[in-house]
Amino acid sequence: MLLTYIVSGFAVGLLVGMTGVGGGSLMTPLLTLVFGVPPSVAVGTDLAFASITKTAGTVTHRLRGTVHWDIVKLLCIGALPAAVLATLALKHFGTLDAEIGQLIRYSIAGSVLLTVVALLFKGKMLAWINARPERQLQGRALASATIISGAVLGTLVTISSIGAGAIGATLLVMLYPRLSSAEVAGTDIAYAVPLTAIAALGHWWLGSINWELLALLLIGSLPGITLGSWVARAVPERFLRGLLAMTLTGVAAKLIY
Repeated sequence: MLLTYIVSGFAVGLLVGMTGVGGGSLMTPLLTLVFGVPPSVAVGTDLAFASITKTAGTVTHRLRGTVHWDIVKLLCIGALPAAVLATLALKHFGTLDAEIGQLIRYSIAGSVLLTVVALLFKGKMLAWINARPERQLQGRALASATIISGAVLGTLVTISSIGAGAIGATLLVMLYPRLSSAEVAGTDIAYAVPLTAIAALGHWWLGSINWELLALLLIGSLPGITLGSWVARAVPERFLRGLLAMTLTGVAAKLIY
């Protein structure tokens, strides 16, 4: 079982490093459905796992030049205060009931599938945007939309641990369609570091982190995400976009079923 945890951490880390997606969307269901970890503990442990793992990924992506720090800053302006408020709400009201939690999962699955469509038809989408530049958000409107998106992400991630990668990638593709897949991955990983760190601190305060499980997952994930982040830019854009689309499709299916 110990080896299974380590291998699972490596696989998720490798996938997150290459695509920016798969941390909460895969690890939380994996912990609850496969390993039988209680949902609240799975969420808290996954957030701590994500914050440490994605720190390693950010360092590598920064060395590879695939992080847009201006976008990271705007996302954090919205996400970090929202994460704090969501933690206080969880402390006051308790965790969400099963019906609302399932509704959130379905909403995330739907948005993830939208990302898949955007990735598969990225060329046509760029051609459409270039032909109609007035339809693309610019300047203050784009900045405001990015901050609002960050606030939504901060709330979702703190409550469910799901969304930092999947929804973040969706928003980056939609708001910044000219980013390459490697840049989407790098920027998505970078903004998620402070967000998941704050959310993890909140869950530590709530007492919902399994530290032994976290250590085993990190033994596998840290080399996994470092390797994935390093090869992301070297992998052909078309292949990486296809891998990201397949990963997101699997995430959506997992969330629904």
